[in-house]
Amino acid sequence: MNHWPIKLSLFINYFVFAILLNSVGTVILQVQNSYGVSESSAATLEAFKDLSIALTSFLFASFVVRVGYRKSMLCALAFIGIVCASMPQVPTFWMSKMVFAATGVSFALIKISCYATLGLVTRDSKQHVSAMNFLESFFMVGVLSGYFIFSAFVDDANPASTSWLNVYYVLALLSFLAFAVLLIAKLDESAAQSAEKTPLIQEFVDMMTLCIKPLVLVFVVSAFLYVLIEQSIMSWLPTFNSRILNLSTSLSIQMASILAAATALGRFGAGIVLKKFDWYRVLTIGLLLAALLVVFALPLAGQVSGKLVTNWGDAPLAAFVFPLIGFCIAPVYPAINSIILSSLSPHQHGAMAGLIVVFSALGGTSGSIITGSLFESVGGQRAFYFSLIPITAVLISLFIFKRLIEKHDRA
Repeated sequence: MNHWPIKLSLFINYFVFAILLNSVGTVILQVQNSYGVSESSAATLEAFKDLSIALTSFLFASFVVRVGYRKSMLCALAFIGIVCASMPQVPTFWMSKMVFAATGVSFALIKISCYATLGLVTRDSKQHVSAMNFLESFFMVGVLSGYFIFSAFVDDANPASTSWLNVYYVLALLSFLAFAVLLIAKLDESAAQSAEKTPLIQEFVDMMTLCIKPLVLVFVVSAFLYVLIEQSIMSWLPTFNSRILNLSTSLSIQMASILAAATALGRFGAGIVLKKFDWYRVLTIGLLLAALLVVFALPLAGQVSGKLVTNWGDAPLAAFVFPLIGFCIAPVYPAINSIILSSLSPHQHGAMAGLIVVFSALGGTSGSIITGSLFESVGGQRAFYFSLIPITAVLISLFIFKRLIEKHDRA
């Protein structure tokens, strides 16, 4: 069977939601400018996004298998398209919260379906880990594109303007385009349908039972900590650029794209490297380099002048160097996701994807809220030093994860 149409659809779906989900950093900055909310209040946008992802995944991960992965994705794309088209009509902070809540609900269905579908369209574990990294790298291409799309609608001359809300018309159009592509793609889901013979409540119990297995438990801790690191940096980098490095609003958003570009490049490269080298060695080296980058790059932020910077050529070195942390940590998330999914049978992939989404969402909202509080209490430059704590914790959890994977493979 030719799987390219459905693979293309998965990539486009991820591209659309990459823009929506990771616009939270840009919107955090913009709601402070347009609506006058505080840093800690703006940080709650991450919670509306991530908690809705977690709740939807927790309640409906097993149900997605019954409905069908393709149908679930179609519903999610149609829903978010309608919500995005409504956003500019209600220029308020609470509407921003509602949009991120809707984005979270829709993305939960998309991510569970995408992850589970990969198991149906790949032949073995090596092809799976490679496809996972390429999918996640394309997600970062969407993030990268989103920064430039949003910045095009920002009015630097009038920071309080709500003209940036018009970007949601573009996002609505992209959502409907993704819907059309998926509508014509075909997917054989028969290999995942054995769960249909099981009562729905039993499927939910089975998903919870997965979570208490030592291998899965260590995995979800690793995923939680990784996303905590990634989202804390990604969500607050535009504000860091604006408040600490004195970049203009549009330039702060644009230069945050360096993090997305570095992460995309790191995952694309990992899709090639992990075919030849041991995953644990690659991830460990990357995390150690990330820790070194935090230690050596953040002091550069203290050397900036008080002059407003409006173009890339005048930007301080810290604006270019610190976001390279994305390249170092990029392979971690898709690699461990692929490894845990490859260790399970295809009919368990939907439940496992649900757990992945739940704990990733909890990690994301925790990272953003903690970092937002640190921005207020210790300042933006010092706030990012605290990323060294979860980086160390991920190194420890990956060591335990590796030992458990080896034990599982021997068994």
